[in-house]
Amino acid sequence: MINGAFGSGKTSAANMLQSLISNSMIYDPEEIGYMLRNIINEETRFEEERTDDFQDLELWRILTVKTAHELMNKYKKHLIVPMTIYKADHFEYILNGFKSFDQDVFHFCIIASGDTIKKRIEGRGDHFGTWYQTHTEAGLLAFRDSRFREHIETDHIGTEEVVRLILKKLGKSNV
Repeated sequence: MINGAFGSGKTSAANMLQSLISNSMIYDPEEIGYMLRNIINEETRFEEERTDDFQDLELWRILTVKTAHELMNKYKKHLIVPMTIYKADHFEYILNGFKSFDQDVFHFCIIASGDTIKKRIEGRGDHFGTWYQTHTEAGLLAFRDSRFREHIETDHIGTEEVVRLILKKLGKSNV
């Protein structure tokens, strides 16, 4: 799992890792969220699911874990999972779900300052509006918690260095 705020570099790191780790594939649970957002309209959702975050859909958490399990069973590949997940109960559900079928789950949390994240988001052409601001601030605060370790600070390092650090933690420093 490569966790961190939106714009922290998760997807860039995941793409580079996928090319360096044999027998691996990227699994992005956001795709499940987009699908569910299209299927489950506002009126169908339970009250606690009526937010701007598809991660609040209980079915998203369930399908994220089940899909990862099925991908591993079917294709026998290592999954590289980039996602922003900072709500403690959601995180614990996903992490424990992954660990229920794969004892070798690693979690890395890419950390950057709010200013760095804003620059990165705007640098890719997105507007750092209210939604990004709210979720970035909540994530930056939550990611300080020790449950989100292993932290990798990225304000002053690039993707290559992030990937090198991850590979070293995975015991694959000479890939």
